[in-house]
Amino acid sequence: MNSMKSIERNKRFCLTSRELVFLLVIVVLLTIFVVKNIHPFLSIDKPVNSEILIVEGWLPDYALEQAMNEFNDNNYSLLITTGGPLLKGYHLSEYKTEAELAASSLKELGFDEEKVIAVPAPDVIKDRTYSSAKALKEWFMESDLKVKSLNLFSLGAHSRRSWILFQKALGDSIAVGIISAENLSYDPEHWWKSSDGVRTVIGEMIACIYARFFFHPKE
Repeated sequence: MNSMKSIERNKRFCLTSRELVFLLVIVVLLTIFVVKNIHPFLSIDKPVNSEILIVEGWLPDYALEQAMNEFNDNNYSLLITTGGPLLKGYHLSEYKTEAELAASSLKELGFDEEKVIAVPAPDVIKDRTYSSAKALKEWFMESDLKVKSLNLFSLGAHSRRSWILFQKALGDSIAVGIISAENLSYDPEHWWKSSDGVRTVIGEMIACIYARFFFHPKE
């Protein structure tokens, strides 16, 4: 009797061929939707009205040029570069942090040196973006600036994660906008066709989930 009941239960939970096809179609459609929309989601553009532009110092030179254009085309009065110690070329470079190197690069590009400030972050093993944001917050507290809003300039799929971490570090008293530079190392509309695109998007998707739901900084 028990064996008959077990067989009946198994039959009830078996999917028909039509149901399997329907489920497969749903999975395929969801996959296509995610693949098509994940990059725009990660490469978010949501600026706010502000006179301060924050530029992550690790950005490639072409993105620094985009940041300079963003500054010159809008009503900014101050550009601040962030970032910790260089991960490559530290012993050969005159500048020891990403913040200082980016600020110097902008000056070489013709940026007004009186409108750019480097705010270096300490050397940390992990959570470098959050460390840069915390260093910026401490600099704000020590300066005479009364900051109510700022725009963060980041790169491609890294933008949403940086935005989340800067918001967590700076708190509710400062409105944080985000501007995403285009990543030229792969085609954003077809990121899955290059190894660099796949590594970047999948890595940032996982890191973004971690930053939003699992990263709880210790004050």
